Amino acid sequence: MSWRRYFHRHPELSFQERETARKISHILESLGLEVRTGVAGTGVVGLLRGSRSDAAVALRADMDALPLQEATGREFASLNPGVMHACGHDAHMAMVLGAAAILAQERDRLPGAVKFIFQPGEEKPPGGAKLMIEEGVLEDPPVKAIYGLHVHSQFPPGTVAVKEGPVMAAVDNFTVRIRGRGGHGSSPHLGIDAIVVACEVVLALQTIISRSSDPLQPVVLTVGTIKGGEKENIIAGEVELSGTVRTLDSALRADIKERFEQVVTGVTSAHGATYELEYLAAYPVLYNNDRLLEILRSLDLRALGIDGLSSLPAPSMGGEDFAWYAQKVPALYLFLGARPSPGEAYNWHHPSFDIHEGVLPTGAALLAALAAETLKLSP
Repeated sequence: MSWRRYFHRHPELSFQERETARKISHILESLGLEVRTGVAGTGVVGLLRGSRSDAAVALRADMDALPLQEATGREFASLNPGVMHACGHDAHMAMVLGAAAILAQERDRLPGAVKFIFQPGEEKPPGGAKLMIEEGVLEDPPVKAIYGLHVHSQFPPGTVAVKEGPVMAAVDNFTVRIRGRGGHGSSPHLGIDAIVVACEVVLALQTIISRSSDPLQPVVLTVGTIKGGEKENIIAGEVELSGTVRTLDSALRADIKERFEQVVTGVTSAHGATYELEYLAAYPVLYNNDRLLEILRSLDLRALGIDGLSSLPAPSMGGEDFAWYAQKVPALYLFLGARPSPGEAYNWHHPSFDIHEGVLPTGAALLAALAAETLKLSP
C-alpha cells in the first residue's frame, strides 16, 4: 500500500518517469534482483534468477500517469499539478513489486527466471512496450510468457475477469488539418470557411460506421477535438480535428483507413479547401493466449484471496500497448476488481478515479502464482 501511495503522490507523464524509475530500481535492488535501467528512456527491468536461467516468465507494469488535475481529495493525492495516476498504473507498479518481493523469497525453488518489466509511456502511442521490445526486453534470457494485470474500478474487489481471444481493440489515431481561406465574417462568399468544412467532415466520417461498415463488426470512430477560429467576425482559415478509430478486425481496420481519406478528400474538395492528414497506427489488437488462460484457471484462486473468476462478455474497445508483447510471445491480460468503497466508482481517466487498496496484496499474490506456475509447467 505504501508503494502505491508513493507513486500516486508523485505521478509523472509518459517517458518522463525518472523519479518513478529511481524508486522502482531502489526497491528491486533491495530485493536482491539484477536491475537494468534506462530501457526505452525511463524503463526498468528487474531479473530474478531461479535454479535455472535459460528462460523467463515476465510480469509487466506500466509507469506513466495522465495530464489530469486530481479531484479525489485523498490524503495521498498527487503533488504534481495537472498530473494524476487516473488509470491505475500506480497500483500496477505496486503489485508487480509485491510479486517480486514474494518470488524473491522463493528464488531457490523457481525452475527459471522471472523478469519484472516496468514500462514507460503506455498512454502515448505507439507506446513504450514497442520500444522496450526493440531494446531487447524479451531476450537474455528469452521470455516464454508474459502477464499483465489491470485494476478495474467497476468490478467488485476480490474478483478477476478475463477473456479468451481478442480482449482489447486495435487503436489508430488521426489528425486532420483543414485549410480554407480566411476573411471578414460579413463576406463569407469571399472566403472558404474551414469551420463549415470541418463540421461536414465530422458528420461525413460517421457514415463510414453507419453506412460503410458491417453492423455486426465492432468499430468506433470518435472525433475528440476540433480547434479553429480566432474571433466572432473572422472566417476561419484553418481548423484541426483529431480523434481515434478502434477495430478488432485487420481487414476492417485497413478499409476504414482508406475510406477515411476518401471522405476527407471528397468533402474538402467540394468546398475548395485543402487538408493534411496524419493517420497513426498506434496499437494492434490484444489477444490472450489459450494456454496461459488455462494456467490461470488451474490456480487455487480462493487461496490467493480471489472470490471468483469471471469471463468478460465482449472485448473492450479500449487499447493497450501490452498488445505489442502479445505479438511476440504468449501473453495473458486480465482485470482485477478494485471498486472503491465507500464512494462512487469512477472509471479510468476520470479526475476522481480511485481504487480499493485492499486488492493490492491479492494482485501481487496472483501475479507471483502465475509466474511460478508457468515456470513449473513450461519445458
